Amino acid sequence: MEKPLSLSVIFPMYNERYFFRESLLRLLRIANSHIVSSVQVVIVDDCSTDLKAGELEEAVAGLPREARGTIFTWEIHRHQKNSGKGRAIQTGISFVNGDITVIHDADLEYDPSDIMKILRVFIKTDADAVYGSRFLPSLYRRVLYFRHQLGNKLITLLVDLATDLNLSDVETCYKAVRTELLRSIPLYSRDFCIEVELTIKLSKREAKIYEVPISYQGRTYEEGKKINWKDGVKTLFAIMKYKLSDDIYIRDEYGSRILGRLSRAKRFNRYMADTLKPHIGDSVLEIGSGTGNITRSLLPRAHYYATDINPLYLQTLQNLKETRPFLDVQFMDIEHIEDFKPETCIDSIICINVLEHIDNDTKALESLAELLNAGGRAVILVPNSPYLFSSLDQVLGHKRRYTRESLQKAGQEAGLALEKMIPFNRLGTLGWVINGKLLKRKHFSLFQIKMLNLIVPLLKLLDKLPLIPPLSLIAVFRKETGESKD
Repeated sequence: MEKPLSLSVIFPMYNERYFFRESLLRLLRIANSHIVSSVQVVIVDDCSTDLKAGELEEAVAGLPREARGTIFTWEIHRHQKNSGKGRAIQTGISFVNGDITVIHDADLEYDPSDIMKILRVFIKTDADAVYGSRFLPSLYRRVLYFRHQLGNKLITLLVDLATDLNLSDVETCYKAVRTELLRSIPLYSRDFCIEVELTIKLSKREAKIYEVPISYQGRTYEEGKKINWKDGVKTLFAIMKYKLSDDIYIRDEYGSRILGRLSRAKRFNRYMADTLKPHIGDSVLEIGSGTGNITRSLLPRAHYYATDINPLYLQTLQNLKETRPFLDVQFMDIEHIEDFKPETCIDSIICINVLEHIDNDTKALESLAELLNAGGRAVILVPNSPYLFSSLDQVLGHKRRYTRESLQKAGQEAGLALEKMIPFNRLGTLGWVINGKLLKRKHFSLFQIKMLNLIVPLLKLLDKLPLIPPLSLIAVFRKETGESKD
C-alpha cells in the first residue's frame, strides 16, 4: 500500500477576479485520490485591485462542502502592495507544511488532475522535485503563440547549459518540491525570474529533478496572460546572476551557507581527500560528511558510512547512493554515538572539522575508539593554534583550536596512540589571519574560495616547508597500545 503524502498548494494570484473561483474549484479534483492524505491551500493575494473587500474570503467560504472537509484546509494571505509572482511564492513558502509543495496559478492554464501524476513520481522514486512539462508528449495542449514557445525553449536551453540538466520546460508553473528542501533554499526574485532561480539553485543543491508530461490550456493576452518579452529579457540576466551565485542555503545552525561555499573549491577538497587516503582502510565511518565534498573522492570502499546531523546534508548524501551500493547514509550525533549501530566492522574513522564543535572532545574520541577494530585508525582533522581563534571560528561554532600536544593528549586519554601528525594548509593561515583576526570577517567571499581552489599546487608545495604554521592538523591515531610516533 502506497503511503499517502500531505500536499501544500501555493496559489499566487493578482487581478484574477473572473478566474480564481474556478481555479480553486478545480483543485477539488485532488480530493478523491488515495495518494493524498491532506491538502493545504495557501492563497497569496498580491494586492489585487479588482477584488471587493471580503470577496476572496466569501469565495472560499462558498466552496462546496467537500472542499471544506477533512483533507482540505484553506488560508489567505495578502500583500499590502503588488510585489510580483516571485514574492507571492516566497510568502507562500513561509506557511507551507505538507510533505510536498506545488505551485498552482489562478489562470486556468493548468489542470490540477496532473498534480496526481506529479505526486506519483515522489512515491515511486526518490525525487526531490518534479516538474510538469508542457512540451513532453501529452494527451493534449492548446496551440498558441510560436514566438512564446520559442522564447520558452531558449530560456530552457540556457538554463540547461548553466546547470548541465536536460529539462524540457523550465518556465512551467507546476513545480513540485519536497517542502523541507524548498524551505531551505533562499529565494529573492520578485517576478517570473523565480522560475530560473529556483531551478538553478535546486541543481546546485544536487536535487534529483524529474519531469512528467502535463496538459496545457494556455490563454491569450486578450484573455489575461501577463508574462511578456520584458520578463524574458529579465530572465536572461537572472540566469547569469544565479549561475554565478553560491547562495543556495538559508542561514541555519549548521553553517550550511559556509559549507556550500566551500564545496566550490573542488581541487582543494580533492587535495584534502588525497592526504587522507593513505591512512584509511576498506570499511570506513565518516563523521560529519556534510554534502559529500570529501566522501566522493574517497569512494569506492567495501563499506562506507556517511553520517551527519543535518537532515539537508543527509538528503544530498542519499542521492549518491543510487549508483554506490557500498554507501550507507545515516544520521549520527557524535555526542550520542551509542545510537549508531554499524552492520559491519569499522577499520577506519574519518572526522573532519567536527571535534572542535564538541564540549567534551575526549569523550567523543572514546566513543569513536569503541567503534574501531583493534588496529584500526581514526583520522582526525582539527583547526590548529589557539592564537588563530577569530571571528571566523565564532561564526563556525568552534569551541577551541588545538595544538599538536593538546590533540595528542585528547587521543591518548581516549585510548588511541598517535601514529602520525600531518600539518595541513599552511598557506590558508595567511587568509585566516587577514579575514578573521585583522578584518573580523564572518565569512569567506566566493572570490577567495575560487582563489583557494586555483592555488592548490602552491598550497601543496608550501605544506612541505615549515615556513608558516598550518591552519589545520591531521592526526592519525591507531587503536593499540604502544609509544606514539610522529
